[in-house]
Amino acid sequence: MEMRWFLSKIQDDFRGGKINLEKTQRLLEKLDIRCSYIHVKQIFKDNDRLKQGRITIEEFRAIYRIITHREEIIEIFNTYSENRKILLASNLAQFLTQEQYAAEMSKAIAFEIIQKYEPIEEVRKAHQMSLEGFTRYMDSRECLLFKNECGKVYQDMTHPLNDYFISSSHNTYLVSDQLLGPSDLWGYVSALVKGCRCLEIDCWDGAQNEPVVYHGYTLTSKLLFKTVIQAIHKYAFMTSDYPVVLSLENHCSTAQQEVMADNLQATFGESLLSDMLDDFPDTLPSPEALKFKILVKNKKIGTLKETRERKGSDKRGDNQDKETGVKKLPGVMLFKKKKTRKLKIALALSDLVIYTKAEKFKSFQHSRLYQQFNENNSIGETQARKLSKLRVHEFIFHTRKFITRIYPKATRADSSNFNPQEFWNIGCQMVALNFQTPGLPMDLQNGKFLDNGGSGYILKPHFLRESKSYFNPSNIKEGMPITLTIRLISGIQLPLTHSSSNKGDSLVIIEVFGVPNDQMKQQTRVIKKNAFSPRWNETFTFIIHVPELALIRFVVESQGLIAGNEFLGQYTLPLLCMNKGYRRIPLFSRMGESLEPASLFVYVWYVR
Repeated sequence: MEMRWFLSKIQDDFRGGKINLEKTQRLLEKLDIRCSYIHVKQIFKDNDRLKQGRITIEEFRAIYRIITHREEIIEIFNTYSENRKILLASNLAQFLTQEQYAAEMSKAIAFEIIQKYEPIEEVRKAHQMSLEGFTRYMDSRECLLFKNECGKVYQDMTHPLNDYFISSSHNTYLVSDQLLGPSDLWGYVSALVKGCRCLEIDCWDGAQNEPVVYHGYTLTSKLLFKTVIQAIHKYAFMTSDYPVVLSLENHCSTAQQEVMADNLQATFGESLLSDMLDDFPDTLPSPEALKFKILVKNKKIGTLKETRERKGSDKRGDNQDKETGVKKLPGVMLFKKKKTRKLKIALALSDLVIYTKAEKFKSFQHSRLYQQFNENNSIGETQARKLSKLRVHEFIFHTRKFITRIYPKATRADSSNFNPQEFWNIGCQMVALNFQTPGLPMDLQNGKFLDNGGSGYILKPHFLRESKSYFNPSNIKEGMPITLTIRLISGIQLPLTHSSSNKGDSLVIIEVFGVPNDQMKQQTRVIKKNAFSPRWNETFTFIIHVPELALIRFVVESQGLIAGNEFLGQYTLPLLCMNKGYRRIPLFSRMGESLEPASLFVYVWYVR
């Protein structure tokens, strides 16, 4: 039956005789078999007996079997098939309940899966599934490790903004290093497409009264401010409906700040939040209430009430000394003491700052006594790390009430990143990373924000929101740990190094990131000379005390005895977004690009 179906699908392609490599690849695609060209090329070469670059129908059948008939899938199929040839709908339902932990399973759902994935018509009509269908189902999106539910916005989005982790970038305009690299609109576009909700814009006076965006006092190239915000306007809500915060690093004169205010209003129109949503607020509004809104984060003069009273009035030439709050006349010089830096704020720009007022962090005690609900702090990673070690309870108390942004230290001229996990552990909402720099920190960033539909907003765990909690990431005393077990079964068409054929030496590292006590990694043995279908069948167990903050990272490497191991691909996701059962893990490159069909095949289960 399977043979008849197979021949009926391919025989027309062989009417003209043998076929070459390109036609082989197209024929596999026609059969809904995903295969990377580089692996097909090697398998084609191995099965082309006459070495003429053309193969017979029998040779194609051998290639097809090598690519599709994976031993580990056949073993599962045979376990649930009564005759090792087909699965009845009841057999499939049993597999889904027992192995895939499907809570609500019925024959009707099994019928749907059969209709969707079974390619052989007579088998499909009998409501049965062949190995061909089962293989296609196990390779589908329905069997991915990442939970389908987490791919949608499912969290309560009506909490105040300070109750969420917010996807945030640092120096968003740069696409390489901080000193010489180009400033590029692509920095903003790619960050927004990845779900980033807080963008940094470094603003300076430009020629012809046009503010520019670049990294001041360096040789990075310049962009017009208005061009930057036009690009943001175009892409702001393409990936997520929830608010975008423009974090202005403002070095402009008041005249050019007024130009910025005009640009912001002209570009964003009604999307720009320029007034309070409520009359007398004492808490921040929710992401839900701010859907499709642009928020300006900058220094601000006076109160929200005073801002509302000025609404509609002409503010041109009206500016104030930020430190004294004394109104200054246009053109009057501002005398400064040596080594003090005062910034004039244009009221036109100041009045566009509503819920995200930038306020210099002085101390936790000062914030407790004087900080207003709409005032946010930016703290450098070095100071933040020190405070997290010396005053962790005060830090967590602070992040419960106020949006806190952590940014990379100035000495990271190469645009490198810190590990964001240590600051998520204490509830910092905006942990700003250089999105242009690939590596572990951005893998964690991308993995964490897969959750909640990739919306860029993730509700913080209750113990980082509730005032009665005494949570300390370095001293866990309460909670129910999770025992996570992962059986790493096999690899599927792993990426190849520049130096290897599909006979690379592969290993997998499984890492846990979370509170310090949960951080650990384990690795498989090396499978020699097989990057196409390595089989490990190794089981790893992890005890995770704070699953709500845990991320799991799978890294595939090729063993290198002289130059060290070479990174091949990785996948990172939140522990609580992991499906149980037999699952496929897609791999991504260092730059975050999909390496499909390269993947890992695992069996996962966890209990609390």
